[in-house]
Amino acid sequence: MKRAVIAFAGVLLAGPALAQSLGEKTGINSVLGVAPATADFVKEVATSDMFEIESSKLAGQKGTAQEKSFAQQMVTDHTKTSSELKGLVGDGKVQATLPTALDSSHQSKLDKLKGAWGKDFSSDYNSYQVSAHEDAVSLFERYAKGGDNSALKDWAGKTLPALKHHLDMAKELGKAPSVGQSK
Repeated sequence: MKRAVIAFAGVLLAGPALAQSLGEKTGINSVLGVAPATADFVKEVATSDMFEIESSKLAGQKGTAQEKSFAQQMVTDHTKTSSELKGLVGDGKVQATLPTALDSSHQSKLDKLKGAWGKDFSSDYNSYQVSAHEDAVSLFERYAKGGDNSALKDWAGKTLPALKHHLDMAKELGKAPSVGQSK
């Protein structure tokens, strides 16, 4: 009986920490407008940057002229934000662990892009870009407003305008006629 009470107390105490991670993973925090925990923010940003860079390298090889131009900008900009985030974590201003590989969801999307060509590639890449940047804008807005690490909060606020611009650009993918591919 004593063990059951101790175990139950442990679950209750761990609840708030687990809820933040679970909330970010399920999108509940986004719906509620809740700022992510610092560790969750760092993990999400680093994973998103890795996916943006790798998927955009593929678009640089497989995409339309419009997608190639967009992809080049994504590789440049997300390499920069990735480096900045690593700097914040590396100099001790942010206490968090950076992931070294994509999570299963992002890896699955990347694998799908690797096997796709032509219109199939464009359709998937373009929709992934809109979705990823909508998620990023939400994530950065929420952290910039309510994050608990001041250095990371400032960085999120300064990075947000570029992400909003990326989202606008992603929404235009596939709308302009492109040379070499029929629609």
